[in-house]
Amino acid sequence: MIPMDFRDKVAMIAGVANKRSIAWSIAQKLDEAGARIVLTHLDDERITKNIEKLASELNDPLLVPCDVTDDEQLQTAYQTVDEQFGKLDALVHSVAFAPREEFDHRFVETTREGFRTALEVSAYSLLPMARHAEPLMEKAGGGSVVAMTYLAAVRATPTYNVMGTAKAALEQIIRQLAYELGPQAIRVNGISAGPVSTLSARGIPGFTDFLKQYEERAALKRNITPEEVGQTGVFLLSELASGITGEILYVDAGYNMMAF
Repeated sequence: MIPMDFRDKVAMIAGVANKRSIAWSIAQKLDEAGARIVLTHLDDERITKNIEKLASELNDPLLVPCDVTDDEQLQTAYQTVDEQFGKLDALVHSVAFAPREEFDHRFVETTREGFRTALEVSAYSLLPMARHAEPLMEKAGGGSVVAMTYLAAVRATPTYNVMGTAKAALEQIIRQLAYELGPQAIRVNGISAGPVSTLSARGIPGFTDFLKQYEERAALKRNITPEEVGQTGVFLLSELASGITGEILYVDAGYNMMAF
């Protein structure tokens, strides 16, 4: 087995909420590979305590408050990384949100504010994060960005509503950034994971039905684990994937390619 060595690498991860978070699985795998971990989090007392507790399981991580809808906080977060490490090698975007009520009615009834919020947090946020990361990754001689997406970006999915629109936008952003940042040796890819029982996923009506459906129809006849997504994230961020950019890699036990 070829080892993935992240010693002397700095990885920023946005979107860790709890132990079930896909972002947390990626953080753990990067930590095991020797990376210095930077965890961003909302500046909220309850969330901060939870992140601090999780961070105690990692090797000397840096915790940085960062609301992706706040330009000042974004700038401060990256300045902190620059001051602490002078570079950035890897960025994980695992941030998504839409108001709960947007899942309670038909997609055609999506509100203007709900649409705006979902697109800003779940898709647009990758742009300023990549923009701030670019000069730090240039200092590192290049870098890699991975964002989390979902099959609803390309297929109609019951109850997923405006979040599917946000994921479709995110996938276009991934491709456009891959093109634009390629000359700087910065790769940008997405992971389209099958359903995992995360905090945000459980807020989607019918989520347990999604899990059952995937298990029945996926080629491997099972659901995926957060660890599998974490391993894929580390692969895409590593030199083993040095020739891969602008791609959406499905980690869904083969569900996406089935015709029934």
